[in-house]
Amino acid sequence: MGSSAPLAIADICDAYPHLLTNGELRPLPPVFQIYGRNKHAERAIIGGDLAKRAQNNGWVGIVVYGCIRDVDDINLCDIGVRALKSYPVQPGDKGNGEKHVPLTIAGTRVCDGDWLYANSDGILVSSMELSEV
Repeated sequence: MGSSAPLAIADICDAYPHLLTNGELRPLPPVFQIYGRNKHAERAIIGGDLAKRAQNNGWVGIVVYGCIRDVDDINLCDIGVRALKSYPVQPGDKGNGEKHVPLTIAGTRVCDGDWLYANSDGILVSSMELSEV
């Protein structure tokens, strides 16, 4: 979800208005709930075990355009998690996912290689890594 130093999302928007205008910086709609310390789905996609593995692998965060479960466990992890809702039922089928494909999340395009920055103000998608403002 970003670089090692936390960037203030509102400050990024103020510092890079030209990137907002040309579409290289895109805010995700405010549909996500905040989980972790740092009705689109019928099953949870992420649980406490996966969040712990992501944390142990050095991930800064996860954005789930769906549901999570094990919220109390996730909230103990030093990883940021954003999801639409929580739901207690685990995924049924373990089908194969796709890698490196563009997504559209609530009308906002997210492509392989994009940078995501998040704090309590929201989530920004950037085509490039941003420096501190």
